[in-house]
Amino acid sequence: MREPLVSVIGAGLAGSEAAYQLARRGVRVRLYEMRPGRQTEAHQTGLFGELVCSNSLRNDSLETAVGVLKEEMRRLGSVVMAAAAHARVPAGAALAVDRERFANYLTEVLCDQPQIQIVRQEVTALPAGPTILATGPLTAPALAAALGALMGGRYLYFYDAIAPIVTADSIDMSVAFRASRYGKGGDDYINCPLTEEQYRRFVEALMGAEKMAAHPFERPIYFEGCMPIEEMARRGPRTLAFGPMRPVGLSDPRGGPRPAAVVQLRQDDRAGRLYNLVGFQTKMTYPEQRRVLRLIPGLERAEFVRLGSLHRNTFIDSPRVLAPTLALRARPDLFVAGQMVGVEGYVESAAAGLLAALNAARMLAGRPLLVPPVQTALGSLVAYITDSSRHEFQPMNANFGLMPELPGAARGRAKKIELANRALAAMDEFIGLHDLAPGAPAAA
Repeated sequence: MREPLVSVIGAGLAGSEAAYQLARRGVRVRLYEMRPGRQTEAHQTGLFGELVCSNSLRNDSLETAVGVLKEEMRRLGSVVMAAAAHARVPAGAALAVDRERFANYLTEVLCDQPQIQIVRQEVTALPAGPTILATGPLTAPALAAALGALMGGRYLYFYDAIAPIVTADSIDMSVAFRASRYGKGGDDYINCPLTEEQYRRFVEALMGAEKMAAHPFERPIYFEGCMPIEEMARRGPRTLAFGPMRPVGLSDPRGGPRPAAVVQLRQDDRAGRLYNLVGFQTKMTYPEQRRVLRLIPGLERAEFVRLGSLHRNTFIDSPRVLAPTLALRARPDLFVAGQMVGVEGYVESAAAGLLAALNAARMLAGRPLLVPPVQTALGSLVAYITDSSRHEFQPMNANFGLMPELPGAARGRAKKIELANRALAAMDEFIGLHDLAPGAPAAA
């Protein structure tokens, strides 16, 4: 009789992490990925863990909750964190990666695992037996319908937008300058400064530009972390200057007056040939993007290798249908992971895949399923998305506000450090108690 098998559907960040965690625990895995035979609206390759929005996994400092979550994942032996370390590019305090190098690493590692059988085909029905569904927010319609039927059809959705990428040598460095905000990270970012008049003209052009329309039967619900710039501009003429275009903490080392606004560009590949416009997700039509974005000083002759786009992201009503173990209440041997559970962000998605794999492996072994301590970044996020008392559910990033309050009067940076230390101590205890210490690190 053959060993039990877990089906993992989707080889994005959550599915890749889940398949790796199962394999290194000796569990046979059948990993399904429909790309490249069938692409989504946002993907371009058949590589595992392809990043379709930003190339940043956000702040890497333990003074941020997402930084703490990354460290928790490292301690659990995350392959996504190993891939990020392998493909890291300069980005100040953030952890940003060369997309191709990152995805190639994950693909090679998973293809080298003898416990993993890779099946390149679309899944249209939920498999029988232990399964991890990690198809992400762009789940194909047939599978989404199958999941909806199992849950009673209740879905929520929001729209996500992708930022454009330009070639480095098309940026006018006689206008732009290199610097990181407040000097953190040296000169990792390219900054395009705008005067008050240039900023005003840019906002006017942005507001007047033709936009890609949503389907008439769908009401757009944007997640704040990926809000299109034109939606931000609709809130008021100064919104962008206090958001992605804020000039605070940036000064041109060549001197001159302080800019009224700044557009930052972050390195997108290891060779430094590509840069993405930070926070510039957009739903403008392609011709309008070229016209409007070339109004930014330094980008007048910008060569775009990828333009921004808009796509629908689907997520389940987790507080009503999902257990804190990430098992579906309607079918306990079906675990759901990634953005579909209502976590927002690359790191959070991969972390959900890691937890789903831990519990799928334990279920096969007849052991109790695990819920991480609420004091940890992972545990507090899971508690949020599975809180059945929550009636208005929207996707959420890891943040310190989800963690239980600390005793004492610590505030500001000191409070963040205390929360981080408590989280990592709780994770270490959790790992030791349940024998979750990772084995040898992944290698590609």
